[in-house]
Amino acid sequence: MSLDIREVNNKKELRQFIYLPKKFHSKDPNWLPPIWQDEWVLFNKEKNNSYRYADTTMLLAFRGKEVVGRIMGIISHRYNETANENNGRFCFMECDNDPEVFHALITAVETWAKGKGMTDLVGPFGFSDKDPEGFIVEGFDVPQVMTSANNFPYMPLLLEKEGYVKKKNIVNYHVPVPDSLPPVYEKITSRVNNRSDLKVIEFGSKKELKPYILDILELMNQVFMQIYGFVPLSEIEKKELRDRYLMLLSPEFVKVVANEKGTLVGFALGIPDLSEGIKRAGGKLLPVGLLYILWAAKRSKTLLMVLGGILPEYRGQGIDTMMGAKMLASAIKCKMKTIDSHLVLEDNLPMRGEYERLGGVIVKRFRVYTKPL
Repeated sequence: MSLDIREVNNKKELRQFIYLPKKFHSKDPNWLPPIWQDEWVLFNKEKNNSYRYADTTMLLAFRGKEVVGRIMGIISHRYNETANENNGRFCFMECDNDPEVFHALITAVETWAKGKGMTDLVGPFGFSDKDPEGFIVEGFDVPQVMTSANNFPYMPLLLEKEGYVKKKNIVNYHVPVPDSLPPVYEKITSRVNNRSDLKVIEFGSKKELKPYILDILELMNQVFMQIYGFVPLSEIEKKELRDRYLMLLSPEFVKVVANEKGTLVGFALGIPDLSEGIKRAGGKLLPVGLLYILWAAKRSKTLLMVLGGILPEYRGQGIDTMMGAKMLASAIKCKMKTIDSHLVLEDNLPMRGEYERLGGVIVKRFRVYTKPL
């Protein structure tokens, strides 16, 4: 049958777009279904604030009545203006190992982006670096975790045949949790703790943590400005993130550092890996999915590092080690066995050095590609 590429323009097609990954990945033991409720927010122009500063297109590939692929195109005007770039993006791509479908989908987004005046296409990359990014190029046998990409080995091969080359590599470490805090951490932490101008703040409950969330997200805005692909959060977006994810945060795995004025200068945020609960719930929060996820948080033996950073003027002063020691102490106390670094840019040598100092090894590598239009 002939291949037909159509733009999503009604709720039925949006449903097909959202649930298509299930068709390709449901038999993959390493696949983690998304939380479907969040997907309906992500792809809703009325509910997702990101659409206010981006042009988008969502495309489905049909053979007859069967949906055989999807792709999304994004032009993040806010990012392009900040970074002085002229890039379009492709993301959320799914298809079988079919070069014809792959070529038709990626070509459709290239044509769309070029028609909007873009000079390059990069991806896979969503609205920001908080969305799944890159294609896996190493570590296909490692289970997927929240907000990371999952793809079959043929996807990067098909993309490279379309003329795309490496833009950025991203690595994922697994770090064994020791039985006790390494002496080097105790020594550095003791030295930093003697400074009267810095204080580590820890939390014992969500009630204690909640007043700090917006300040942490604002600190993230300042810290991440130089990170590739980052788009600062607006006040509305910060509040949306706080309200949506506060219940999933574990206060014992949030560490912040404040200076003598009480201003936050560094933060580290981790959560127990929720994958077991999300899989058991099938990605559904209702009627009992949320209980499965909260149950998984209590049982998990893997700590997933989500976010972290330090203001530039405070780097190189031991704050990273100070927060790392506190986080490691909490992981030991909670009987965690592994720390998952989540996504670390390959050229972020200081962060990679911290993970490798603890015996971390790279288990996955992701790649963001680029091609001139």
